[in-house]
Amino acid sequence: MATQAVASVTNPYGLSGLWNRGGLIDRFVMILLLAMSLATWYVIFTKLWDQHRLKQSAREAEKKFWQAASIKDGIEKLKKGNEFRVIAEDGLRAMTHHDGRLTDRIDLNEWITMSLQRSTEQVSNDMSRGLGLLATVGSSAPFVGLFGTVWGVLSALIAIGLAGQASIDKVAGPVGEALIMTAMGLAAAVPAVWGYNWLLGRNKALQDALRNFASDLHAYLVGGARVAGPEGAGAKSPAAPAAAVRK
Repeated sequence: MATQAVASVTNPYGLSGLWNRGGLIDRFVMILLLAMSLATWYVIFTKLWDQHRLKQSAREAEKKFWQAASIKDGIEKLKKGNEFRVIAEDGLRAMTHHDGRLTDRIDLNEWITMSLQRSTEQVSNDMSRGLGLLATVGSSAPFVGLFGTVWGVLSALIAIGLAGQASIDKVAGPVGEALIMTAMGLAAAVPAVWGYNWLLGRNKALQDALRNFASDLHAYLVGGARVAGPEGAGAKSPAAPAAAVRK
């Protein structure tokens, strides 16, 4: 039985070949796509950590704040840096500083509402920071990769034309190598789009928790009772009435 020797063929094309044979523009596009990909994963992981931390803050607020004897005691039970503590401090500060002189045309209800709204929007803006980068990468990375492919194909065809050889081995290799740019663009864009939509949905749930907390806090500061808790209107509220806190 005849044995056939199988010769191992080394592929001269690939990322290393594209980098070595590519010009300044080719290398710039590759570096740009790599930077886009790294920035995408950095934003995804950091925002996931921020959302995890905020979710823990929400559990802490539900467990400790609303079970305290008063608003001040509830604030003291929350850790410093807890977003829900910041909102509670702003609401309490708005109530205690409603002096009735410069704010004569704004009643206590509206004054506390504006303060809690500003505080909640600040936390929401911090949560949304970085999502714009994901949207930008998701929409632009495929076109950056396509530009790199077009430029690579053009350079390859010019080189083939100058060499005067148009055989399939001279065309398929450089043209196929240029398509790596498109693959890199898609590799950067797909995680960015998925990450953006995923983080946006998680942000919405956390923003609802912030608004619900601010709404319950507003009701307690103005009326002396929490409107509703996680299990309905019968949830326990701090014992001290709002009028007592203002003294």
